[in-house]
Amino acid sequence: MTSPHDTSDAVADTLTGGPRRGPGRVRTGFGRDVPLPLLVPAMVGLAFLVLPLIALLVRTPWHSLPGQLTSPEVWQALKLSLVCATAATAVSLVIGVPLAWLLARVEFPGRGLVRALVTLPLVLPPVVGGVALLMALGRNGVVGKWLDSWFGITLPFTTTGVVIAEAFVAMPFLVISVEGTLRAADPRYEEAATTLGASRFTAFRRVTLPLIAPGIAAGAVLAWARALGEFGATITFAGNFPGRTQTMPLAVYLALQSDPEAAIALSLVLLVVSVAVLAGLRDRWMTAS
Repeated sequence: MTSPHDTSDAVADTLTGGPRRGPGRVRTGFGRDVPLPLLVPAMVGLAFLVLPLIALLVRTPWHSLPGQLTSPEVWQALKLSLVCATAATAVSLVIGVPLAWLLARVEFPGRGLVRALVTLPLVLPPVVGGVALLMALGRNGVVGKWLDSWFGITLPFTTTGVVIAEAFVAMPFLVISVEGTLRAADPRYEEAATTLGASRFTAFRRVTLPLIAPGIAAGAVLAWARALGEFGATITFAGNFPGRTQTMPLAVYLALQSDPEAAIALSLVLLVVSVAVLAGLRDRWMTAS
């Protein structure tokens, strides 16, 4: 039963346009009262994340920016970054999508452990990843020594090494995105296709792939952006040789030691690319309510 006190509160809410604000609450434009103990640290967190980006824009040498960005070294590093990031994303798609399907659709012993190993590069320090790649694919590595002796293939300190290092750190983003999309997709469509006589691979190619295409696209964009910004594993496994392994993040690091204005200009390019990636994904994640 509604008490007279509740009725008076409801009438007051109607007349004032909303519920009464208690102590320690602030009326905001979010459609509800926000407790002050939550609003203050939220604003501090927002400033903590946004302020460095604003400082980068403020300190950008706009007068010399065209000259900085048109130098041959910058275009060389940018071209290498774009080519290697795209190649790393292609490698991630070829082997990452089947891996995501395996984790999402097939029950096998140790699946949880395999998933943990697949996602390990997300939390592994990139430099450690580079050292691990050297131990595996270096000239004296577990696999690299056989590649060198049998086929004469040397991967470290080459452009191919850059692609491998970037794929190593970027592919988990693709796998996680595609696996999540596969788990959300109804597997009965695949089962219906196999019931009608399609092979498992045909069902995957003709039914599953169109269903999970948005997830693959989002994962590929994230993987590409992560590969473009990779630094630690690249410099450890591939080195920093202009024109061969020096990508944009490595060029930023090198320029910071001798020409801070050039480092800021290069950083601005990577910032613009990152914003463009987020803008491309806004319909998938940012508009979700």
